[in-house]
Amino acid sequence: MGHQAADTSLRMSRAEFRRWADAQPRGRYARVDGVVVRMAAERAAHMRVKMRVWRTFDRALPAAGLPCEAMGDGMTVEVDDDTDYEADALINGGPRLADDEIAAPNPVVVVEVPSLRHYLVVRADRRAVVQHQRRGDGGIETRVLAAGSITLDPPGIGFALEEFYED
Repeated sequence: MGHQAADTSLRMSRAEFRRWADAQPRGRYARVDGVVVRMAAERAAHMRVKMRVWRTFDRALPAAGLPCEAMGDGMTVEVDDDTDYEADALINGGPRLADDEIAAPNPVVVVEVPSLRHYLVVRADRRAVVQHQRRGDGGIETRVLAAGSITLDPPGIGFALEEFYED
């Protein structure tokens, strides 16, 4: 999910962002903490992989008889009141979405095809962070932390997990 620098003057509500994004002649945008962020252009290899992911999901869900729908590039994931982004692919739980829907109301799988080094899943209901880190050999190391420190290198920062939670 390559983002370019945000223009902090473009702070918008979800409704304002949707109207603004619809009016843009080209480009892809996300909204992070209410600030509009331009999404980087995607390369052909990236597009091929994410379309294959969607195609695989789209074939597997009916075969498993699951009440879910696979969605490809462009469906919005509403992370919270101030954050919206477009997933590369996703599985939305529940019945088929209406034709005019632009956001997945129940994303159960969200796929990004990035060159990330770290991916953190921060639990809101308890002190727990799942850290997925890409190693130099391309493998993924996963740790579940309830306390202690987290190191993110690159970029070269570290902090106590407790800083994520108020006492």
